[in-house]
Amino acid sequence: MHDTVWFEIQGVPAVSIASSEFREAAGTQAKALGMDDARCCFVRHPIQDRTDDEMRALADEVVSEVIDALTG
Repeated sequence: MHDTVWFEIQGVPAVSIASSEFREAAGTQAKALGMDDARCCFVRHPIQDRTDDEMRALADEVVSEVIDALTG
């Protein structure tokens, strides 16, 4: 979230990507950083111990949402 806020302050559109387990924490951190509307997309949890192919599948599931967050 820190990177997303930093890029946004610099005028560069950004979106954080995290696993669904961290949805509440992302919102709390965004608020603490003064950017309640920081964009964040979530993939299915857990991501640890996933194979490369499984990670690609997770990315494929969220890529449209990420693009929408950056361009919408």
